[in-house]
Amino acid sequence: MRVTLLILTYNEVEGMRVIMPQIDPAWHDELIIMDGGSTDGTLEYARAQGYAIHVQQQPGLGAAYLEGLARATGDIVILFSPDGNSDPARIPDLIEKMRQGYDLAIVSRYLDWAKSTDDDLVTGFGNWLFTKLYNVLFRQKVTDLLVIYRAFRRDLVQELGVDHTAISWTTQMMCKAAKQRKRIGEIPGDEPPRIGGVRKMNPLRNGWAELSMLLREFVRR
Repeated sequence: MRVTLLILTYNEVEGMRVIMPQIDPAWHDELIIMDGGSTDGTLEYARAQGYAIHVQQQPGLGAAYLEGLARATGDIVILFSPDGNSDPARIPDLIEKMRQGYDLAIVSRYLDWAKSTDDDLVTGFGNWLFTKLYNVLFRQKVTDLLVIYRAFRRDLVQELGVDHTAISWTTQMMCKAAKQRKRIGEIPGDEPPRIGGVRKMNPLRNGWAELSMLLREFVRR
């Protein structure tokens, strides 16, 4: 199976300088970077390293994923964050999980031995709450709903009709996958601390977006 590593960036040059050299080229067949308009040297660094980098045309996290997927050619797509929160060492295990026949596989920060060193009290509680709600509403048993780090079949997004252009794009994917009884798997993986830059996530705004998506997809079932 061909593997596409899809990376979203927005002023992540500090993290990229540390994380990108840790990614073994043998782990992927294609690497695509979608940039949200960085001004800190992210674009220049990526181009100097020979990476395929594109500036997204429409605003929104989901829009960036959709634009990246339109360029992807791999059978499997891995969403990866270069800010330090995604451990590159988990990529081979994530690919192996997909080879076992899963439609979607998550690198869970709360499964088995894994832990998040980037969580604070608010984000830790929010992750627990929304994961619990997802499991109850959609009869699932996942341990980490909101993590970005995951792999899925490239054709899954079109198959499920994932079309959200904002922050809760991955949650829409999870809800639709559950409703259509796709095979969802998990592997454990630590979330290291962020390297440089500023956290983009607003707990209140993002929390409302995730709750709205969960309820909307539940009602539409």
